[in-house]
Amino acid sequence: MDWSHYIVPELGPDLKFSYASHKTVAEYKEAKELGIETIPVLIGPVSYLLLSKLAEGVEISFSLLSLLQKIIPVYKEVVSELKAAGATWVQFDEPTLVLDLDSDQLKAFTDAYTQLEESLHGLNVLVETYFADVPSDAYRVVTGLRGVSAIGFDLVHGEKTLKLIQNLGFPPNKYLFAGVVDGRNIWANDLSASLRTLKTLEGIAGKEKLVVSTSCSLLHTPVDLVNETKLDSEIKSWLAFAAQKIMEVNELAKALRVEKNEAFFSANAVAQASRKSSPRVNDKAVQEAASALMGSDHQRPTPVTSRLDAQQKKLNLPILPTTTIGSFPQTMDLRRIRREYKESKISEAEYVKAIKEEISKVVQFQEELDIDVLVHGEPERNDMVEYFGEQLKGFAFTVNGWVQSYGSRCVKPPIIYGDVSRPKPMTVFWSTAAQSMTTRPIKGMLTGPVTILNWSFVRNDRLRFETCYQIALAMKNEVEDLEAAGISVIQIDEAALREGLPLRKSEQAFYLDWAVHAFRITSCYVKDTTQIHTHMCYSNFNDIIHSIIDMDADVVTIENSRSAEKLLSVFREGVRYHAGIGPGVYDIHSPRIPSTEEIGDSINKMLAVLEKNVLWVNPDCGLKTRKFSEVKPALANMVAAAQLLRTQLASA
Repeated sequence: MDWSHYIVPELGPDLKFSYASHKTVAEYKEAKELGIETIPVLIGPVSYLLLSKLAEGVEISFSLLSLLQKIIPVYKEVVSELKAAGATWVQFDEPTLVLDLDSDQLKAFTDAYTQLEESLHGLNVLVETYFADVPSDAYRVVTGLRGVSAIGFDLVHGEKTLKLIQNLGFPPNKYLFAGVVDGRNIWANDLSASLRTLKTLEGIAGKEKLVVSTSCSLLHTPVDLVNETKLDSEIKSWLAFAAQKIMEVNELAKALRVEKNEAFFSANAVAQASRKSSPRVNDKAVQEAASALMGSDHQRPTPVTSRLDAQQKKLNLPILPTTTIGSFPQTMDLRRIRREYKESKISEAEYVKAIKEEISKVVQFQEELDIDVLVHGEPERNDMVEYFGEQLKGFAFTVNGWVQSYGSRCVKPPIIYGDVSRPKPMTVFWSTAAQSMTTRPIKGMLTGPVTILNWSFVRNDRLRFETCYQIALAMKNEVEDLEAAGISVIQIDEAALREGLPLRKSEQAFYLDWAVHAFRITSCYVKDTTQIHTHMCYSNFNDIIHSIIDMDADVVTIENSRSAEKLLSVFREGVRYHAGIGPGVYDIHSPRIPSTEEIGDSINKMLAVLEKNVLWVNPDCGLKTRKFSEVKPALANMVAAAQLLRTQLASA
C-alpha cells in the first residue's frame, strides 16, 4: 500500500553535492536535550542515487551511480557532525537492496560503505531494508558490508528472508534487526507466531545480537488506537496502530528474555481467534461469487474500435472532445455542509438540497465553458476511496486514523476487515440528478477496485487479489445500475493501479494480470454504446502500457504534463493505441494558469503521435484541491485551445 506522490532528485553529470541542510543533526540534538536518545536515520547513499532520476536533457546512458564519489564526502560530513553531537547509532535506509539489482549496482553498496568505513568508526551503524525479500546475492553483499554493525530485514513482507538467513547464516559480529511487527498495516500482530520466528533467529544470530523491530518505519500507520473512541469494539480488538505496535515489539523482546507477559499474549490470542471466526468477516456467498470469477478473463465481446463508433453515433462528440477528470473545488461551505449532515445538525432533505444546488452550479459552470462531457463535481464525496468504503460491507472507518500521503497532505484510509459486498446503489442518485440538469453527457464517477484496494488498509488473512475481485463485483453492480439509469459515460478510476506493483520483477506479471482482470470485471457486461473511461495519475506508466491497453477501457485519461510529457515517448516508440486517450494537457497541482497557446502546443505534440479521432483534451487530474478562481481560466483556455485546433484540423 502506498498513497505517496513524491518528488525525486533529478541528477546529472555536472551536479555538485554540498551539505546544505543540518535538519537531521538539529532534530537529534533537540531530542537529546529532552533526555531522549534517538537513532538518526538517513537515506543510504546508494538508494539515494538509485531512486533518483536523470535530469532533463541528460543522456540515458549516464549512470547515476557514477555520482557516488561526489556524494560520499557529504555523508562523511553528516556522520562527523552526528558523532560530535553525541550520537552512538546511525541508521542508513537502503530499501533498494530488495530490488533486482545487477552486479554493478550491488558493487556500489560495497564501494560506498568501504569509503565510509573510517568515518563510521565509533558508531553503531544499522543498514535497514524493507518492503520485500532481500535476494540472495544482495543478502551476501549487505551482510558483508564494512563498517556496518547491524542489518534490518522486513520479515513480514519478506516472507522468504527467514529461510535465506537459515540457509546462508548470519555474521556473528553483527546485530540482526528482525522486523516481525508489520509497519505497513494496522492489524494486531500474531504474537505467538512472531515469537516462534524470533526463537528461530535467536538460534542463528544469538540472544545478544537479536533485536526485535517493526518491518519498516511506522510512518504508514496511524498514531494511536486509543484515539478511536467510536470504532466498533470487536474490530478495534483486532487492530494495532503505531503506539500499539511499539508495545508489541517491547512485549516480544521481553518474552525472548523469559519475561513473557502472559496476560498480554493471552488477550492477543483471543483477539486473533475472534477475528478468524467472526461471521462479520466471512460471507460464504461473496467468497463463492469471487472464486467463480477466476474461470473467465471477462473481455468485452466487441473490439474497442467498433465500440467507439457505436458510442460516437450516440454521443455525437466533436473531434478532440473536452472533459475533466471528476472532482471540482471543495469549498469550505461544502465541507461544512457535509460535516453538519454527518453530525445530524441538518436534515437529510436540507443536505440533498444543498448538494443538488452545488451540482447544478458545477454543471452550469461547465456548460458556460462549453465542455463536451461533463462531471457532477463530486460535492457529496469526502474522499475517492472512503466515500465508497462507507457504503460497502466489510469496511470500517476511523475518526483519527490519518497517515501522510505527500507533503502536508494526509489521508484516512478505510479498513477492509471482511468480505466485501454492495448492499445498495452508491452513486446512481447523484449521477441521475446531474444528468437531469443538462442535455450533455454526464460521467458516472466510480473508483476502481484496484485503487480501493491499494488505498485502504487491507485484511491480511486473505490473498489481496481475492479481496480485489470482491470489490470488483460490487463495482460491477454499480456500473450496471448506472447504465440502467441512463448514464452513457462511466469513469472507473484506477489512479493507484501502478502503486500496487510488486518491487520484484518476478512477481509483477501476476499482479498486473489480476489487477487488469479486476478492472475488466467491472465493465465487461455493459452495452457497446456505454462508454467506459478510466483515469490514472502521477506515476510512471510507460513500462505497463500494455497492461493499460489490456484493461480494454474505451477512453483512458492519464497524467502527462507533470512528467514533462514522458508518456508520449511510448507512442513515439511504436506502441499502437486504438482506444480513446486523454494525456493531461496541464498540471492541476500547480496554481499556475496555462495559456491557450501553451495548451495548444501540448495538444499538437500529442497529435504528432496519436490519431486525432482517439485524442481527448483534459487536465492531468481532478480539481478538488484547486480554487474556482484558478479552475475557470485554466479550463477556459483548455477549451479554447481544443476549439482552435478543431478549426485548424477541419481546414487542413
